[in-house]
Amino acid sequence: MNETQIENWNGDEARHWIDEQDRYDRQLAPFAVELLRAAAIDSTERVLDIGCGCGGTTMLAAHDAAEARGIDISAPMLDHARTRAATAGIVNVQFEEADAQIHSFEPGSFDVAISRFGVMFFDDPDAAFGNIARALRPGGRLAFVCWQELGRNDWLFVPGMAAAQHVPLPDLGPPGGPGMFSLAEPDHVHKLLQSAGFVDIDIAAFEVPMLVAGGGSLDETLEFLLATGIAHAMLADAEPDAAARGVDAARQALAAHHNGDGVRLGTATWVVTARTKR
Repeated sequence: MNETQIENWNGDEARHWIDEQDRYDRQLAPFAVELLRAAAIDSTERVLDIGCGCGGTTMLAAHDAAEARGIDISAPMLDHARTRAATAGIVNVQFEEADAQIHSFEPGSFDVAISRFGVMFFDDPDAAFGNIARALRPGGRLAFVCWQELGRNDWLFVPGMAAAQHVPLPDLGPPGGPGMFSLAEPDHVHKLLQSAGFVDIDIAAFEVPMLVAGGGSLDETLEFLLATGIAHAMLADAEPDAAARGVDAARQALAAHHNGDGVRLGTATWVVTARTKR
């Protein structure tokens, strides 16, 4: 289960996130703030951070919680997270290589489960959310942020559509399959959580301009985006001339949104909260 995602997140994609961790943290900061607001973590609570990556949200949660545990399928990113936590002197945080779909959590061992864009990549989301529900105590809470559809996310749509005039768009997979937009449909999310045993499900839109690549010059922003997995998928098989035209078109599209601090483009996400039955 999840073999493709495990391969992806233990290779070049993981290395990019590690190398650009500071940029990713700045780029995704608004979503971390909103996630923790929605989670409303108490100082007595144990927190599970699903798809924690390089550990940014886990460490933020640890500041509010009694204990925070981050899990991920990416060994390199978890190693980086452990180094970051040790350097920062955060002692109430742990990181574990685990797949939330199948990991044998101790039942009822967490008060809160959170995720910032880490729950969209499950091969079997029914199994995953059911397993997460069992890991939470009765009345435990779930809070996560996931992307709405591609067309509502200008940070990807604007440069992507510009480049698509010259190179084909990558295959984003079947609807509902693992990937960035697998939870874009709120009715689908509601049914998944309800089937997993969650109640009091709330799915709220959160839309905010995002500082792409965490800021910087136009060239720095473009370089950051070109190193992402989605850009690699788009350009890998393109003819060199077509790829160059696609990159130039994306650069021009981004230039229209550079304001001195960096490129700011719109985002559209869902902030999802729910709890287990008491």
